[in-house]
Amino acid sequence: MSDYTLPALVDPPVTAPRTVYTVASGDLRLSANVTGWPTQQRLEADLAAAVGALGWDTRRTHPVDTVAGHGFIDSQRAGIEVFQQIPRDAPLVVVEAVWQYSHHVLAGLRSHRGPILLVANWSGQFPGLVGLLNLAGSLTKAGVRYSALWSADFTDEWARNGLKSWLETGEVRHDESHVRDLPPLPSDPEVELGVALARRLRLRPAVIGVFDEGCMGMYNAIIDDELLNPLGIFKERLSQSALVAEMTRVPDEEAQAVRAWLDAAGMTFHTGTDEATELTDAQLLSQFKMYIAALRIADDFGLDAVGIQYQQGLKDTVPASDLAEGLLNNVARPPVTSRDASRELYPGRALPHFNEVDEGVAVDSLITNRIWTAMGMDPATTLHDIRWGERYGPDFVWVFEISGAVPASHNGGYHRSYSMRQPPMYFPLGGGTLSGVSRPGEIVWSRIFIMDGVLHADLGRGTVVELPAAETQRRLAATNPQWPIMHAVLHGVDRDQLMARHKANHVNVVYAPDAGAADRALRVKAAMLDALGVRVHLCGDVTL
Repeated sequence: MSDYTLPALVDPPVTAPRTVYTVASGDLRLSANVTGWPTQQRLEADLAAAVGALGWDTRRTHPVDTVAGHGFIDSQRAGIEVFQQIPRDAPLVVVEAVWQYSHHVLAGLRSHRGPILLVANWSGQFPGLVGLLNLAGSLTKAGVRYSALWSADFTDEWARNGLKSWLETGEVRHDESHVRDLPPLPSDPEVELGVALARRLRLRPAVIGVFDEGCMGMYNAIIDDELLNPLGIFKERLSQSALVAEMTRVPDEEAQAVRAWLDAAGMTFHTGTDEATELTDAQLLSQFKMYIAALRIADDFGLDAVGIQYQQGLKDTVPASDLAEGLLNNVARPPVTSRDASRELYPGRALPHFNEVDEGVAVDSLITNRIWTAMGMDPATTLHDIRWGERYGPDFVWVFEISGAVPASHNGGYHRSYSMRQPPMYFPLGGGTLSGVSRPGEIVWSRIFIMDGVLHADLGRGTVVELPAAETQRRLAATNPQWPIMHAVLHGVDRDQLMARHKANHVNVVYAPDAGAADRALRVKAAMLDALGVRVHLCGDVTL
């Protein structure tokens, strides 16, 4: 007989018949959870009504915290505890009307044996659709089976039929006929260029600077070295504290010179004096120091691209990183010299920035930069959230939107770009955006993601359209009016096809001078990715 203390093992709960169990993953930021809670309550009520109409009950698995003022799972530990009370084989729905941190529920979902359904409200008010897509990408990377649905209020026939299918069979099947594997490529100048660029990358590997991985629980946005290194891409793991330290060494005069350059270029800054609610000159000065500091650290380590997490941690230290990120992504930008002022850093070049340290975008933007540069086109690239969309006239027009890291050339130049204070609920110390309305033109869109343990890439074509000013303002008001917006029409890919297939919250976008150039560049990109061993898929109407 030993004196060891054995743990008390508790039998798992038993699943109630014809009962759907629900969880709601939320933000880590209390202000965001409280602000989004009423919208989440409406979605949960709509879903419960739809489930009830099909003869099933809904059981919420965690209570509302009346002290905190919301009912979200707001940490990984809280999620682990909630899943202790959920039957392992129960039908489980993750209900999302807001942005959520996937790792809050990933631990429980990894071991759940019952069918899993992710649902979101079709609304731009809060990024519920973005949260659903990030969780979908994280589960895809983890190899966890799931289904997904989206609806304005779950009264439409499409959503009701999908819900019925999931309750009866444990899955929802979506149309993915728009996706096809890359066929054998012909021998032509574009393919030759793509293969040559791939060989060059492997012979002289690139280094991407990662200022702290794992932004906002984005498990899907981390690519392990074992997948990254064979491409010829290596990580320089950096700390955001080093970025802040470098910022303190930037003189005010250098930061003011960045502001003067942007003023002369015609950029508009919407400033005030209230630090809590308005964009101030002091906040902007800090952001310009971050821009200079990022370039100097990139030069120190010979970086080919850089990603700043910002959330969490840095948001409590300095104003937003988005303005610096947008400047880095543009070819024409305020000049920055080495510390001794002896040379300009990255002159005449964009230094690709992958927002929120999304390493799938890092690979994508690095490859895109090299292809577009080799073809003599503007390589300015950025990511967007797939935020929301509605039909306008004959087309379904997506709202692609991100928190401000868009290059000025996407807006048509600095004179068509502006900066507004970031929303306090996400950015307590403020800071400005690099915002504007993306100019009309042809784009290539893409996404690199992990599925079945290997890297995949979806490639497609689209057109950015110009909407009337009133419609643009309506869409901004329905989402985040401070942020840059792109009105995107995708070629041969409808709303539900994109949502069903997309394995992350971000999409990478880059302009081409015309449709022919976009098709040629897409062929180069497909060839380069294929030569690097990435599994390439063509989406919609793509001409190779």
